[in-house]
Amino acid sequence: MLSMLQKMNQETALKGNETRFAGRVVLVTGAGGGLGSVAARMFATEGATVVIADVATDRGVAVAASIRQCGGKATCVELDVVSPSSWLALVERVERELGALHVLVNNAGIVSRSAVSGIALEEWQRVMAVNLTGPMLGIQASAPLMRRSGGGAIVNMSSTAGLIGHPGVAYSASKWGLRGLTKSAALELLDWGIRVNSVHPAQVADTLMTSASTPGWRHANERIMPAGRAVTAEEVAQAVLFLASEASSYINATEIAVDGGTVAIGLPRVRSALAEDFNASVQTD
Repeated sequence: MLSMLQKMNQETALKGNETRFAGRVVLVTGAGGGLGSVAARMFATEGATVVIADVATDRGVAVAASIRQCGGKATCVELDVVSPSSWLALVERVERELGALHVLVNNAGIVSRSAVSGIALEEWQRVMAVNLTGPMLGIQASAPLMRRSGGGAIVNMSSTAGLIGHPGVAYSASKWGLRGLTKSAALELLDWGIRVNSVHPAQVADTLMTSASTPGWRHANERIMPAGRAVTAEEVAQAVLFLASEASSYINATEIAVDGGTVAIGLPRVRSALAEDFNASVQTD
């Protein structure tokens, strides 16, 4: 959830700040809530015309309406990311109504924490479909229009689970796969003037994915994070906007971890936290 101050800052910016995305059309999937909605608002803050794509159109319509109420430009379009026909219909509508597409943010995703020993095939296939096949279909459908629009940028929302081992086997595999998809697509689309990169956040505060985890899981994450807290959606969205902008014009086929250094110094951090907990327990015995 956005704080009142954050909402006021965004409303102020939307009323008169058209900067690096002025005249650009930006498509964000899964933008009806959580990180997607925050990124969509921030793109609009900087002058973009934002297409809110979500299977939950009621939430998407509300986000688009709130952006327009603040003076921004946004519309909501229903999208089932696992459906090729849904993607093609969306891209055709974007070209018909807006004339171009410059940025695609593949943000829609679902989480699974099932282990390899117990995950059902149906759960595995669903996670792969949404988290990996969905972005592939999005790139496949959107790239030709982006090429006709003069090029642009694609940002895939992965995870630190796509950089290291993770107990949720389907989720981790899908995010590792998305990292590979990013690099392959970047090579193929280079001559079309389209850059493709991925963002890998640690646990994001105040999202549906976070709220679905247990209190113990959230506590453990915050305990080992160097910053002592989860990353905010705004902090992750800043990386998304950077990769979508001309400020990152020489960055391609790469990943940016927005994790406060958690992956890089994870083992020492875990060791220190466990040592502190052990020492504290000994002192209280």
